[in-house]
Amino acid sequence: MYYNHFYYNNPYIHEDYLYSTERQFGQSTGQQAGPPTAPPPAFVPQQQVEAYAVDPGGIARCLFRYTYVWLRGFEQFWFYPTFVGRNSVSGYRWTGHRWVYYGIDLRQIQSFTCV
Repeated sequence: MYYNHFYYNNPYIHEDYLYSTERQFGQSTGQQAGPPTAPPPAFVPQQQVEAYAVDPGGIARCLFRYTYVWLRGFEQFWFYPTFVGRNSVSGYRWTGHRWVYYGIDLRQIQSFTCV
């Protein structure tokens, strides 16, 4: 049986959303599982239209890319996602000086954009 569905064909998300990027992206693919080696861009992108809910498939397009995140409650920051789960995304958050590992419940995200 062949499935032509985003979650079956996306290399970052398994149907149960439980693949770890550390296991999935090893040395063979050259994909970086740790934090970026450089700071994020020096600009703040324009906020996109606010979403009612963030879909795991939507934010999966931003895996291993600089992503600007606006949380509900007005907090905003640069983020480098490395894992997307059913209800959360994790990766590295820029503190202004360095990258620190960070996880976000998808319900907290108001909007995001990746560059």
